[in-house]
Amino acid sequence: MGSRWCAALLRVLVLQAAWALAGGQVRYSVAEEAKAGTVVGRLSQDLGLEAGEAEARRLRLVAQGRRASVELSGASGALLVSSRLDREELCGKSAPCALRLEVLLERPLRVFHVELEVTDINDNAPIFPAARKNLSIAESSVPGSRFPLEGASDADIGANAQLSYTLSPSEHFTLDVKSSDENRKSLFLVLAKSLDRETIPVHRLVLTASDGGRPSLTGTMELEISVLDANDNAPQFNQSVYKVQLPENATEGTLVVHVNATDPDEGSNKEFSYSILSSIPAGNKELFTIDAKTGEIRLTGTLDFEKVCLHELQIEATDKGTPPLSGHCSVELEVLDVNDNAPEVRVTSLSVPVAEDAAVGTVVAVLSVSDRDSGANGRVRCWVWPASPFGVEATFSGSYSLVLREALDRERVSEYEVEVRAEDGGAPALRASRGLRVPVSDVNDNAPAFAQAVYTVLARENNAAGAELARLWARDPDEAGNGRVSYSLWEGGAGALSPSSWSGAAGGGWRPASSYVSVDAESGRVWALQPLDYEELQVLQFEVRAVDAGEPPLSGNATVQLFVLDENDNAPALLPPPAGSAAEAGGAAAEAAAAGWGSGTLWAWAAWGAPAGQVVAKIRAVDADSGYNAWLRYELREARPKGPFRVGLYSGEVSTARPLDEADGARHTLLIVVRDHGEPARSATATLSVSLLEAAEAALAVAAGSSSSSSSSAWRAAPGAETGPSGASAATNVWLVVAICAVSSLFLLAVVLYAAARWAPRAAVLSAPGPTTLVCASEVGSWSYSQRHSRSLCVADGAAKSDLMVFSPNFPPPPPGAAPKDPQPEPSALLHTFLFGAGLRPRSAGAVRV
Repeated sequence: MGSRWCAALLRVLVLQAAWALAGGQVRYSVAEEAKAGTVVGRLSQDLGLEAGEAEARRLRLVAQGRRASVELSGASGALLVSSRLDREELCGKSAPCALRLEVLLERPLRVFHVELEVTDINDNAPIFPAARKNLSIAESSVPGSRFPLEGASDADIGANAQLSYTLSPSEHFTLDVKSSDENRKSLFLVLAKSLDRETIPVHRLVLTASDGGRPSLTGTMELEISVLDANDNAPQFNQSVYKVQLPENATEGTLVVHVNATDPDEGSNKEFSYSILSSIPAGNKELFTIDAKTGEIRLTGTLDFEKVCLHELQIEATDKGTPPLSGHCSVELEVLDVNDNAPEVRVTSLSVPVAEDAAVGTVVAVLSVSDRDSGANGRVRCWVWPASPFGVEATFSGSYSLVLREALDRERVSEYEVEVRAEDGGAPALRASRGLRVPVSDVNDNAPAFAQAVYTVLARENNAAGAELARLWARDPDEAGNGRVSYSLWEGGAGALSPSSWSGAAGGGWRPASSYVSVDAESGRVWALQPLDYEELQVLQFEVRAVDAGEPPLSGNATVQLFVLDENDNAPALLPPPAGSAAEAGGAAAEAAAAGWGSGTLWAWAAWGAPAGQVVAKIRAVDADSGYNAWLRYELREARPKGPFRVGLYSGEVSTARPLDEADGARHTLLIVVRDHGEPARSATATLSVSLLEAAEAALAVAAGSSSSSSSSAWRAAPGAETGPSGASAATNVWLVVAICAVSSLFLLAVVLYAAARWAPRAAVLSAPGPTTLVCASEVGSWSYSQRHSRSLCVADGAAKSDLMVFSPNFPPPPPGAAPKDPQPEPSALLHTFLFGAGLRPRSAGAVRV
């Protein structure tokens, strides 16, 4: 029989648990006083977990508030009884007795709610307030007189607390039971037959209370009834039940109710006093006091709706007769709830730190919010302050999740102080809050960034190897390894263009930047690996890469344009005369000129009587530097003042300063200094030996030559020559020869000029990388050197050179009427001076780079 009942109970429990799981909540039921180790339910199976998954995902139980007396087996996932379950201790008279449990499951974090109902068993017998009750009843009491008795109480609930009363057999007394509701019953001892004190002075009866359990439990109280003589009228209350309502925040001394009773007797039998006999719940009698004369009942303690919401007092009015008689009434005090309990916020689980790339909706914490008040006072509203980037979502009654609403950025906010606030619906509303500290962990989401995309660096040539050229810095807002930056020279975007590549020399072209510079990996300093030479390298462009130590690593690049500034480290170099200029002096003169160049002396000749301004020779020189450092000027160092020759300041042409006469001597040695404009200036010297010849000798020399040069002297008859017949005939022949040679020379010159104008190659335009333009200026003009555009001028016998050689005068205009001083050369003269007089290196291509 017992085993069948247990099997039926088990089926009911299993069906109830399955129904609860289908509704979104797991419900179990267990009888109180179950033994430790009793299996309440297979929770892991009911949650749909595989074997071993409960232990792997750390299935654990979190009790809310009270001691749950149950535990969760980590191995099997079963819910077990861990200690004694006493429903009366856990829930008192509340029905049903349900324990709310939370079950946490990790990876991913999930929360399940389990409701465990502890069912009542009949383990408590009815108990009377006292084992013996003494009553005094006047013998004059008429049959039907009623005397109230205190009923028994049963800690159980439901049918186990439904009490029935029986009285031991007596011919004088019967028991009358009246039910005010299903939980409260009023007991009255009814006099069935008149009493006779002389016959039976004391009646002893047994009052038995039986509950509705199976099996039924009983409790007894002995009634000892003393029969009194005389006073036969008891005080009577004007109401049998007084119903009162008081708020739970009523202060001590507050009037609860004023009861009133009357006694029709006279004398001392009419006088009576009030008293409180008992209270329900038992033990709360001390909360009240009654004035024995007036019947005013006042509070002596504080009320608490959350503990007891209804108080019942039994009031007695006893007269002073002999024997004394008493009347009875009851006072039912309903306690009204006030909003005196603030919400409570508890953190069940907290998962920090949160990665800054966490997805929106990630659960950060699980919260439990409750309020002990009832009704609107117990309804709680929950939110988060500040409102972003977190929010609160309700997952179950009283349970919330703190979730991520917006994307995080650790570089903007590395830690959040979040306050979870709760407010009830009372008036005024009460609030509670709980602060949470949520740190944000870093991920590598920021690449190093340089302050500039392009860095321009100026460095003078001839620097020392190992010199610091620049210092670059890239910022990475990440932290730790994600923000630790290392620098390197990126060969994929580096190189240098040498002048040899511009001029088309063999072996020229791009060279790796790593052969010139290196970058310190930690500090970003750029070092020179070797001294820089402007004549070899003008612009070095390379890229520096900054890479962080994150996973995966991120990088950023910056372009460095290194411009090498020219130093005046090259002195002017004299060039040999062109091959065609040897015809100026005939065969013997050519041999002398060749021998003179080899010994450092140049040879030239001029005719007597040559006019002022006649070009005698031209000094050619070149400077490997550029700009001012390569701008050459020519000076004549004279042994005596006002000599017959002068030299063009920028052209290098040696010409007559005045007409030549015999007083000037037959040979002149000129010392010409070629000087650049650098700081400090560098120079070179050339020695020119000029021989003065007769006009006839000069004409013969011209006739013997193969060609005529623009620098040959003009011919005219020497003053004071003899004009005899033989001299006239010789002079006539000479002039014929001169005329024939002059006509031939003019014809040949015209042909050469036409051919040069018709088939001369156009000036090429070359370009080299780099946007930066260096502008220089001087007292005689200005020029610009651009790494982006570089122009070439074509000449017949000059050398290609990547220097600026184009000038435009920037002299201020002379004031009106001012006499011109030493005239400045025209732009075309300056151009001619720098292209022909600067001594450019000869090259087969015949191009000069500008």
